Amino acid sequence: MSDNPRYGTKQPFALHGLHVMRLSGRDAVAFAQAQFMNDVTALAPGYWQWNGWLDPKGRVQALFQLLRIDAETLLAVTASPVDVLAPALRRFVFRSKVAIDLPDLPVAGVFARGREAADDRIASEGDVLELDLSGDAGERTLLLGVEAPADPAAEQEWSVLDLRHGWPGIPDAHLDAWTPQQLSLQRFAAFSVRKGCYPGQEIVARTHFLGRAKREAVLFELVHGELPDGPLHGPEGATATPMARAGNWCLAVASCERPSGDWTSGNAVLVERPLADGRAKAGTSVS
Repeated sequence: MSDNPRYGTKQPFALHGLHVMRLSGRDAVAFAQAQFMNDVTALAPGYWQWNGWLDPKGRVQALFQLLRIDAETLLAVTASPVDVLAPALRRFVFRSKVAIDLPDLPVAGVFARGREAADDRIASEGDVLELDLSGDAGERTLLLGVEAPADPAAEQEWSVLDLRHGWPGIPDAHLDAWTPQQLSLQRFAAFSVRKGCYPGQEIVARTHFLGRAKREAVLFELVHGELPDGPLHGPEGATATPMARAGNWCLAVASCERPSGDWTSGNAVLVERPLADGRAKAGTSVS
């Protein structure tokens, strides 16, 4: 696969922090529709969407790319611990005809755009699936079913590109204190407020219809020192809470109305950077 000319001179590398969970069976789509925060029934076979799972208080428990393979099969690609996520979801299966398992499907990436995968359309070549995750900050393709060599630097850069686009679903992120709007997931059309009940839907819908969230995801770049574990302190007493870090970048949750200027934490100095666009999929919207 590494010699495949479809990626030019770019070589795939393993993404050890991402894992695949499979939902299969007659009721797989209905089960996912009732549990996940985006509109799964709007997803046609051969396409994918941003999605996630919330607790009843609307706090994010997991984020993933959800692929609809056929009428009865879904795949979720996530950085969340699947050995915890899968058993947690099984508790809600009851009499539904759905199996939730963890297939032995390696995940890799390449910093190039595939020839077939585009926007939210899945491309397949033999047993390999491709998703286009390109955005304004760079081109890249997610590969399922590819055994690729380890490249820690490339894997870190992959997470950096996630953060630069505002996607917090990377390994070791701390998501469970925040609602989808506080993580600015409307930028990815990753949740629905009209599709009907799912865990946390009432909180999400109330925030949407009664006014915007007071906090949002903010991108910071480290310019001095080391990335801190604790809160960031900005001008005029403003604070921000980091929830995902990679390289010299972090995504934090901060007030939507904040002063401009440098942010600090210990010996660290960080500056706010604009989030890159281009990651929302065509044909999707927060609805």
